[in-house]
Amino acid sequence: MDYMQSFAISAAGMNVERMRVDVAALNLANANTVQGVGGSSYQPLRVLAEAQSSAGSLSGADAGGFGALVSQGMEGGDIASLAAPTARIVPANVAPRLVYEPGHPLANERGFVAYAAVDTATEMVSMMSATRAYEANVSAMNTARTLALRALDIGSGA
Repeated sequence: MDYMQSFAISAAGMNVERMRVDVAALNLANANTVQGVGGSSYQPLRVLAEAQSSAGSLSGADAGGFGALVSQGMEGGDIASLAAPTARIVPANVAPRLVYEPGHPLANERGFVAYAAVDTATEMVSMMSATRAYEANVSAMNTARTLALRALDIGSGA
């Protein structure tokens, strides 16, 4: 068994989850940012993760789905290159959150101030979910490492 594939899959998952935590932290840091005079404001960001293959995106229709990946793995194929997730950060195009504050220096003519449309509860849940998924990937990597070390112990006759 090639343990490097297990390590590569766990490492790719940890990279995606770290990116999700970073983006959630950035969104939370900008939750109370006010829209500037020029009309530009902070747009919340989202992480889009998808499995990639050398031929492009995998889906159930064009790659045979999960069963095809399992079959390929059983035949000794390179699962790590097929299932390695890639992630990209995209802005969430949402309207700003309007708060009635007529005394604020950046209030519009009706007394509303435009804040970044960041939902703090959603961002906290996203951060906690990403942290738990990161921990699961660390656990999977540690398990693969333990299996590799035990296989070496068996092979050495200890």
